[in-house]
Amino acid sequence: MSPRTPEARVPRLVVLPFGKSLSIAAKSLRARFFRSLVTAAGLVLAVAFLAHVLVSTALANALLSTGDPALRAKVIAQGHELAPDAASVSTDPKTRWLAVLSLLVCAAGIMNAQLMAVTERFREIGTMKCLGALDRFILRLFLLEAAMLGLAGSVAGAFAGAASSLVQARLQLGPASLACVRPLDILFAMGAAAFAGFVLSLLGVLYPAFAAARMRPVDAMRSEI
Repeated sequence: MSPRTPEARVPRLVVLPFGKSLSIAAKSLRARFFRSLVTAAGLVLAVAFLAHVLVSTALANALLSTGDPALRAKVIAQGHELAPDAASVSTDPKTRWLAVLSLLVCAAGIMNAQLMAVTERFREIGTMKCLGALDRFILRLFLLEAAMLGLAGSVAGAFAGAASSLVQARLQLGPASLACVRPLDILFAMGAAAFAGFVLSLLGVLYPAFAAARMRPVDAMRSEI
């Protein structure tokens, strides 16, 4: 009898299509709706603050690009540090640190929420592994959950931050602040904030996802949680 190939000797384990994995991840989020909502709220606030800062900077630079001394004075009165011959502003170090700290706190919250989700789903993970689920399948489920939650929270936060910045500029700087800014600059600032939040949500779930994927079925099924 001819030797069998490794693929023939080892039976193929459970492999689900991407669409099915997406469906399972969505159902898991719905089953833990309120906890997911709290996690998303933290992400929305962090991204909204970052978007507010980026859009405010874009608006200030748009006003300075007009060369109008009155608009330049309004930008300085708003709190932007500006040298006499400077043609643009940048985010001050204090604001940058606040944005970084808010994102780090958000990442810690996401990681904590995902670790709790892993603890609650020990038996579910063990059952899937007993049925033949690969480690990468478990990892993909948690990454998909974080991606959907991160995308929704980041987009919502970007819109909220941009809206608050535009309203503030309209009230403090007048209609000229909105007339001279390019929509592309606003969209770029919103996109940068949303991308940062999305990446942050994925980074926050990496450790819990790897811990869940590497769990042995016997240890997961032994859990009494």
